[in-house]
Amino acid sequence: MHTTSNDGWIPVCHLDDIPPLGSRRIQRPELPDAAPVALFRTSDDEVHALLDRCPHQGGPLSQGLVFGKAVACPLHNWTIELRTGCAREPDEGRTPRFEVRLVGGQVLLLASELASLGTEALAPSTCGRRC
Repeated sequence: MHTTSNDGWIPVCHLDDIPPLGSRRIQRPELPDAAPVALFRTSDDEVHALLDRCPHQGGPLSQGLVFGKAVACPLHNWTIELRTGCAREPDEGRTPRFEVRLVGGQVLLLASELASLGTEALAPSTCGRRC
């Protein structure tokens, strides 16, 4: 992983490393059993970060289709909102979302979130609650 700044933000890649309407996976070497983080870039260059695991059956969201402000899971086509990590109705569930900063073309994530969000070794499943 990269060096953490004084305010806890870690540069993980450049904006140009994420294709428009595409994604990039970020591994967490300090947490080999934790799911990677998926970075998504919208057509207007917004970057969002979600755990790379669909809340339905754990599909790799980074391999899904990005459209508008959402991604479609490649396994069962669940639509996940990039801003919240919540599944669109009628589906239910949520995947953890990570704060993102863009500074001078660099994409930064919070070290504290990388170390804590989505690190449990639970089998993926529907949470059964609305977001």
